[in-house]
Amino acid sequence: MKSPYISELAPNQVVQACFLVRSKEVRQKKTGEPYLSLSLGDKSGEVDAKMWDNVAEVMDTFDRDDFVRVKGVLQVYQNRPQFTVHKLQRLSDDEVDKNDFFPASKRDPNEMFAELMSVVDGISNPHLKALLEALFADQDIARRYRVAPAAKVVHHAWLGGLIEHVLSMCKLGRMVALHYEGIDLDLVLTGVILHDIGKIRELDYERSFGYTDDGQMIGHTVIGVQMVDEKLRALPDFPPRLRTLVEHMILSHAGEREFGAPQVPLFAEALLLHYLDNLDSKMECVRGLVEQDRQLEGSWTPYNKALDRSVLKKDKYLEETAADDTGTSNPAPAAAPPKAAPATFEQLQLSINSRRNH
Repeated sequence: MKSPYISELAPNQVVQACFLVRSKEVRQKKTGEPYLSLSLGDKSGEVDAKMWDNVAEVMDTFDRDDFVRVKGVLQVYQNRPQFTVHKLQRLSDDEVDKNDFFPASKRDPNEMFAELMSVVDGISNPHLKALLEALFADQDIARRYRVAPAAKVVHHAWLGGLIEHVLSMCKLGRMVALHYEGIDLDLVLTGVILHDIGKIRELDYERSFGYTDDGQMIGHTVIGVQMVDEKLRALPDFPPRLRTLVEHMILSHAGEREFGAPQVPLFAEALLLHYLDNLDSKMECVRGLVEQDRQLEGSWTPYNKALDRSVLKKDKYLEETAADDTGTSNPAPAAAPPKAAPATFEQLQLSINSRRNH
C-alpha cells in the first residue's frame, strides 16, 4: 500500500510520494521559462500541483495518465492546498498497485451485483424480467456494470459508482412508488436499472475517467437504447408498446432537452424515474462537495456549476461558535457568475429541478 495518500498530506512537510497525473499543462512564467501545472491524484482525492524549477528536464518524460514519483511540499495558496513539486520521475505500471490510485466504491462490486440480481429476480412482469436477465447474462455487460462510474466528475464518480447509484435509486423507487396510486413498480425498477446502462460504453474508466469516441459522438442515452434493442431481438414476444415505454424512460430520464434528454418524460413512471435520478445525484453531489472541499477556512464550499450554488458545510458552521461569540462571521458564499437579467420563475424551477451534468 502506498503512503502517503493525498488525504494524509500536511502543510509545510516535505514528502516523497507516488501519484497519478490526472492533468498536465506546460505554461510560461513571465520570464518566458516553462513551468508545469498539474493535477495529481490517488484514490483518496486530488491536489493541484506546480513545478517551477528544472521543468525542461522532465516535462517531456511523462504525460497525463502516467504514474509519477514526486518530492515536494504541500503549501497553502489562496486558502487551498497546493503541492509544489521539486523532483519528478515517471513510474512504469508494474512499479505501482493500481488499486491505490483510482477512487472506488467502499462496497464490494460482487456484493452489489448480487443485490442488483435480487432486484431483477423480484420483478414480476415476465417480459421486463426476461429483458434484464438477457442483458446481464452478457458477461461483458455484467463486468462493466460492476465497475463503471456513474459520471466523469459530478456524482458517484468512482469505480462501482454506477451500480451504487442504481441500487440507491431502487431503494428510493420502492418507497416512493408505494406513495402514489397506479405506479407500476416493475416498470420503475426496470427504468432505474437501465437508465444509465449506456455509460458502461460512454465512459472510459481504465485509468482516469474520460469519454470514449461513442460517448462523445452518441451519448449514453442513445447507447443505452441500442443495447436494449440488441437484446430485444432475441425476445420476439416482448410487447411492442412495453418496449416503447422502456425506451422512452431511457431517452427521457435527464428530464429536459436542454440537459441532454432527447425527449421529456411523458408518463408517470418516466417522470418518477427522472426525479429519483435527480434526487440521488444531487444529494451525492452535495455530500461529495462538502467532503472533498480542500479550503482550509470558512463554512462554504466554492461555487459549484452543477448545483448552481455554494454549499454550506453544516457541521463546520455549527462548530464555529467562537466566531459567533466574538461577533465575527464566516465569509459569504462564493457568488454565482453575474447574470444579465433576473431569472423568471420558470427558469428558476428548471435550474433547481433539472440541472445536471451526468
